Amino acid sequence: MAGSELSIDFCGEWYEPAKTEAFNIGREGDLEVDDNPYLHRKFLQIAHYDGIWWLSNVGSILSATVADAGGGMQAWLAPGARIPLVFGQTNVVFTAGPTTYDFSVHLKSPSFKYQSNEFDAVGDTTIGPVVFTDSQKAIIVALAEPMLRREGTGFAAIPSSAEAARKLGWALTRFNRKLDNVCDKLDRVGVVGLRGGGGKLATNRRARLVEHAITSHLVTPDDLPLLETMKGLDDA
Repeated sequence: MAGSELSIDFCGEWYEPAKTEAFNIGREGDLEVDDNPYLHRKFLQIAHYDGIWWLSNVGSILSATVADAGGGMQAWLAPGARIPLVFGQTNVVFTAGPTTYDFSVHLKSPSFKYQSNEFDAVGDTTIGPVVFTDSQKAIIVALAEPMLRREGTGFAAIPSSAEAARKLGWALTRFNRKLDNVCDKLDRVGVVGLRGGGGKLATNRRARLVEHAITSHLVTPDDLPLLETMKGLDDA
């Protein structure tokens, strides 16, 4: 890894794509993610041309969330789209069926370095222009818990709404109502993938919410105690 220009870390295994040929990621390929039948045989592709490394979505259905390590830049990579890999570390998260996967791409000589402005927040959690109540944030933590408890890259199963509601000691109707509110808030500030056709909430919104929350650092392992403090409580 040390001498390679670009390296990929998946589940602690490192891969080094060559500049001379495309590197395929999916159910089959140079990086065989999993035998998950919901995953494309060829889903993502990394290739070097025009002097730049590119990540392309060569699948037909699935999308991926791509972000820099600091969570300041985030993009939704739909089928047919591509994005240049310009940061020292780029994190890629995607969901196939009930399972969410992630890997990181490391560039030895990055073109850009993202720098965020630190600020102190008091009271409710603020993510850009979005403010979440404690119970709304607890929903995100409950859904993202399997990924938050992992170390490194790999995969995790996203809980169903019923499982997440039980974790919080809430009724399913209350959980879904608050999940609707969380998705509405993020959709209004431009987070894509949370709504389906006709303005309806997307059926895979839980997966998209987790992808966004993890890559943007909306929730971190430090937020896990919220699951106990909000258990059975309601802050409206």
